[in-house]
Amino acid sequence: MATPFRDPCPAGSELVADTDDSALRRRELGQTSARSLLLTVLGEFVLPSGAPVWTRALLDVLGELGVESKSARQALARTAAEGLLTSDRDGRRVRWSLTGPGHRLLSDGAARIYAFGRPATGWDGRWLVLLASVPESRRRLRHRLRTRLAWAGLGSPAPGVWVSPDPGKEPQVAAVLDELDLGGMSSSFVGHYGGIGRPSEIVAQAWDLDRVEQAYQEFLDEFDPGRRTDPAAGQGVLARQVRLVHAWRRFPFLDPELPAELLPDPWAGARAADLFSTLHARWDADARAAWAALAEGP
Repeated sequence: MATPFRDPCPAGSELVADTDDSALRRRELGQTSARSLLLTVLGEFVLPSGAPVWTRALLDVLGELGVESKSARQALARTAAEGLLTSDRDGRRVRWSLTGPGHRLLSDGAARIYAFGRPATGWDGRWLVLLASVPESRRRLRHRLRTRLAWAGLGSPAPGVWVSPDPGKEPQVAAVLDELDLGGMSSSFVGHYGGIGRPSEIVAQAWDLDRVEQAYQEFLDEFDPGRRTDPAAGQGVLARQVRLVHAWRRFPFLDPELPAELLPDPWAGARAADLFSTLHARWDADARAAWAALAEGP
């Protein structure tokens, strides 16, 4: 599989660098806006090519996805204003390049999106438990902590308590706490579940798996090749690939990637991941060829 892009989000998640770090994620998560589609195109095609791209190529791709030229140009301007793109002129034509922050943002997204959904290794039954509380008076900090920990896949079964069945995430969590200057008022524990209560109850309190499963089912309904009314059927392979990646990129924001022992059986996420991998690989060569022809310009 090619190595294209994290948001934002995002979407969803992306899907992210602090730009305000959570605002960017929120905007991209599950939204089909001109800007979020632009980020998908940049991550899927511009990032791996490493070459500047003409405005016309981006407008043409977004136009095939139903984005009007005015909205597409506004999305370019917004993305450049946020420091993710830079432009230069060649006569009357303008071409766009990723900035350092833009490259890092999309590279991080690529790593998360294309590693996401792979079968997890066997779970040893241990949990990571984090105690991290922020005063109500510091709402912005509370929101940033909540967004960053949720992005890392942790769930919160009670105020100030965060859990994950992956103790290996402790260094990532520690980095988040250090960045937010909360290390001195937090504590972590790693161990097996005790004899009181059931792990399934913690899962139900910490994560809304019904909502995640519904989102996976919607993905399957939209992209299953067996559907008679596939909305992508009338589009070229380049647009279909963008739509596929754009729909998939929201799941790293939604799915905490719990081990199979903690998931419903069957789990729609497994079928959705297989479908994404199959379709992306099937369309990849043709989509990149179409992009290369488009990016060459007149």
